[in-house]
Amino acid sequence: MDLPDQQALREPSQRVSARAVRMWTVEALFGVAWLWVGLVVWWFFDADSRAAQWVVGAVLLVFSVGYVTIMPRWRFRVHRWEATSSAIYTQTGWIKQERRIAPLSRVQTVDLERGPVDQLFKLASVTVTTASAHGPLKVHGLDLRVAQELVEGLTEAAVAEKGDAT
Repeated sequence: MDLPDQQALREPSQRVSARAVRMWTVEALFGVAWLWVGLVVWWFFDADSRAAQWVVGAVLLVFSVGYVTIMPRWRFRVHRWEATSSAIYTQTGWIKQERRIAPLSRVQTVDLERGPVDQLFKLASVTVTTASAHGPLKVHGLDLRVAQELVEGLTEAAVAEKGDAT
């Protein structure tokens, strides 16, 4: 079955903001910090397991450095989005990657989200809820202005669409 070019499942054309790399790095640092806290607590409450603690600490160090340095850059290379007059395209992930397309006739809500770290970097996430059982499409790491324009544009296009979003 051949679909028109504008509706084919393809790589979206727009990248997220380059500042998303720093945001994802900070989020990764917070994530691995909890693992280090756990190791420190273990260190203080179990003095009989020093050999195991050193091994776990070494593995955690390698994992932490790798995760904090590789994941944000890899994720930036993968994450893309695009909005056309008929659909929204997303590509997300870093280990498990996903491409999705949602026709505007299926859009039910469009949300802009900004957590504390997003706000620090002047970024936002856009969530497009559709009439799909697979769940919403999400675009993380957008420049705030771009995210606001995307939300406005998708909302206007979805309202103008003749479909019933079911």
